[in-house]
Amino acid sequence: MSEDKKDIALNQDNAVAGIRWNESGLLPAVVQDARTLEVLMFAYMNPESLRLSLTSGQTWFWSRSRSELWHKGGTSGNTQAITSIHYDCDSDTLLVKVVPEGPACHTGENSCFFREIPLDSPATVEAAEAAVNTADAESGRFAVLGELERVIAEREVNRPEGAYTTYLFDKGVDKILKKVGEEASETIIAAKNKDNAELRLEVSDLIYHLLVLLQERKLPLDEILEELSARHERPRRD
Repeated sequence: MSEDKKDIALNQDNAVAGIRWNESGLLPAVVQDARTLEVLMFAYMNPESLRLSLTSGQTWFWSRSRSELWHKGGTSGNTQAITSIHYDCDSDTLLVKVVPEGPACHTGENSCFFREIPLDSPATVEAAEAAVNTADAESGRFAVLGELERVIAEREVNRPEGAYTTYLFDKGVDKILKKVGEEASETIIAAKNKDNAELRLEVSDLIYHLLVLLQERKLPLDEILEELSARHERPRRD
């Protein structure tokens, strides 16, 4: 085992050891679409299913009704490629962000939470809808980044033959880093040459390779956006 893999194993062991399992040795797991942030399903994990999820990169759970492990999509093909796993401040609930391959619900619905309870207050509904519409308007111009992130994640899982993204993942992080460096240099050259047409192409290539790098490192784009948002909200010194 390489030193990097040893470090990963140690970190995973520390995380699993710090989790507060319930009296049945289980932990609630909320599964969320990493791209759309839609909550897809709720299930339970035990230590073994969590380790399988960590090592396989796909979701595994513990079935309380059947008293056995189950691999999400193992039969249906509707698997879930994990982009990140977080646990909450009390260490007793997991948030699993995934790229779903098909619907999450056994009914064929995209999310298990498709039945809505009407609210009594129309004002509350209107306010919520207004907030959602505002968020959609602000994020719509960057929707292509979320879609590109989703496609790249699927490429890493499925590795379609002949795809350039497959080639990058097969070659590994050193090749990806080399390409990021090359595209950054070409972006600089295009800017220095005052060639906006070329700059547009080079920046697009750079962003694509950065997204491949983030996927290889299992660092969701959402976390980058959260960091930028946090920096924006900090008090300015000037």
